[in-house]
Amino acid sequence: VQLQASGGGLVQTGGSLRLSCAASGFLFSRHNMGWFRRAPGKEREFVAAISWSGGSVSYVDSVKDRFTISRDSAKNTVYLQMNSLKPEDTAVYYCARDRTEWATLRRMGYDDWGQGTQVTVSS
Repeated sequence: VQLQASGGGLVQTGGSLRLSCAASGFLFSRHNMGWFRRAPGKEREFVAAISWSGGSVSYVDSVKDRFTISRDSAKNTVYLQMNSLKPEDTAVYYCARDRTEWATLRRMGYDDWGQGTQVTVSS
């Protein structure tokens, strides 16, 4: 399993970034996919998830109405569009795979984190 996250960078408050995660080594269309983040000095936290079908999504309250998760099964890629960024969104962002095929969308049970991509929002 390989998950290659990209698209991070430095942006000002109110700006936007689009993260991508290219997946390989497993049957992408059978797994829910998620985005998580770890801010300096904090535990890793759930950000968003999308079901294996793409029909269901879930977000942590702090990013609702600002972030959008999507997936392209033809490209084996999951995306996170981040708008109206705030300094508290600064973190390393990781994509992850739900370890169970065909699972009901959930916020736990993810692994294979990949190397992460740094997002820094300046005030």
